[in-house]
Parts: sequence; C-alpha cells; structure tokens
Amino acid sequence: MSYDAMRHFADSWGLVMMTAMFLSFVGWTFLPSARAAHARAATMILEDEERSDG
Repeated sequence: MSYDAMRHFADSWGLVMMTAMFLSFVGWTFLPSARAAHARAATMILEDEERSDG
C-alpha cells in the first residue's frame, strides 16, 4: 500500500471511525443505567472517610 493510498484511507474512513467512536463515547455517558455512577462520582469528593496515616 503506497503512502498516497494510506493517506486517502486515513482521511476518509479514519475520520468516519473516529467520529463514530466519539459519538459512542458521548452517548455512553448519557445512558440511563449510568446515572447512579455519575451521581456517585459527582459527590465523591464531598464524602467523609476515615484516614489512617499509619
């Protein structure tokens, strides 16, 4: 495969694949089943936990 052929493939199908992956990752964050995990992550820094310094 020549450089020009690989460049054409990357410009066309590579862009399509990266766009599809981006849309699937963004869509994954809005799944209703992930709501609890996102709520926990949003409040995790505010939770008190016991520290053991040794």
